[in-house]
Amino acid sequence: MNWIKRIGSNLLLAGAALLQAAPAWADVAIEIVGVGSQQYPIAIAPLRGEVGLTQPLTPVISNDLNLSGLFRVINAGDMSPTPFSPAEINPQALTARGAQTVLVGQVEQGAGDVRIRFWLLEAATRRELISYEMRAQPQQLRRAAHQIADMIYEKITGEPGAFNSRIAYVLKTGARYELQVADSDGYGAQTILGSREPILSPKWSPDGSALAYVSFEQQKPMVFTHHLPTGRRKAVAAFRGNNSAPAWSPDGRMLAVALTKDGGTQVNLISAEGGAARRFTLVGDINTEPAWSPDGLTLVFTSDRGGSPQIYRQALAGGDAERLTFSAAYNASAKFSPDGRLMTFVSKTNGGYHVAVMDMATRQIMVLTDSPDDDSPSFSPNGRMILYETLVDRRRTLAVVSSDGRVKQRIKTVAGEVRQPAWGPLLK
Repeated sequence: MNWIKRIGSNLLLAGAALLQAAPAWADVAIEIVGVGSQQYPIAIAPLRGEVGLTQPLTPVISNDLNLSGLFRVINAGDMSPTPFSPAEINPQALTARGAQTVLVGQVEQGAGDVRIRFWLLEAATRRELISYEMRAQPQQLRRAAHQIADMIYEKITGEPGAFNSRIAYVLKTGARYELQVADSDGYGAQTILGSREPILSPKWSPDGSALAYVSFEQQKPMVFTHHLPTGRRKAVAAFRGNNSAPAWSPDGRMLAVALTKDGGTQVNLISAEGGAARRFTLVGDINTEPAWSPDGLTLVFTSDRGGSPQIYRQALAGGDAERLTFSAAYNASAKFSPDGRLMTFVSKTNGGYHVAVMDMATRQIMVLTDSPDDDSPSFSPNGRMILYETLVDRRRTLAVVSSDGRVKQRIKTVAGEVRQPAWGPLLK
């Protein structure tokens, strides 16, 4: 596949006018069709009182832990009696099922909110690992469940969880494109923008309140920002030629974009509110797909200056660009992990396009996937997982791989093709 097409410079136009869509529940569900091995066994009992809730909590918690690929959830709801507090658990029955820990608790519906009390305990000893109480509005129960799953994940793995976050992606159904936002588990999908013209390259602002993306609605690629709470949109890069590949600075004040207004394709810097562009790259005909380092001091980007698509790094303060990739004839679409220790990208190896990671300290590269055509890798906010676009049964869909390559998942949607995913920050 031509590398310019892969990085979003395909300028084919679809022919109808933009269809502006109000936020709505989307007819999309994400289903795991494969997980990793060596899973941690945890028993989960339904919380007392959750049956009457508009959104029961434990199904969401169980689903989160299952989707991580690191946990094997054991149903404790069929135990007699069902435990709802530490004193009610049966250590012998739980350990006989292989459980190492157990989650129990209860909920109470108040006049305006829901009180949630839960415990995570060692199954064999009843030793408390977590004892916590929280309150949530009825419409925020799914978010509360994600928060509980994050607490369990961190307690058992020693790493922060990422379930209380969102993903963005483009859903293509027939000739229609939809920019959608969903919970990290794929539920609660909402259509942010609908169009019969292409939508490309969604990127999250650092605080998760906005998306930047490319839209062809005015018969040319332009970069828009979209404030999710209010729906306010603004064209921030509409220069002569093509405007593409937006990337937010870590402080949310700037965007790096790829522009053709000066000839070729060059990385430029603009205010997140729009305005004049300052050219950043000066060498090579094609410089695109910028991404900021977490400290905001450097940019990485894809360039053809060496004769083939490779990843380069250049300081914002000036100086020459440094080539980072040499191991294959095609390396592109770089993104840093939140702590800056790893960089994920797409590398063409063994005849296919695969997700890879580079250790920035040692420059060692590990290829994580073996599917034939992967694209658009994006780190989870804890850096543990990488979401990406892949080809399964001739359809573009989503997949997840752990940053060490040990946990692999395939994800499929009920309709359409899912493209160019981006994993957002943790919700505050």
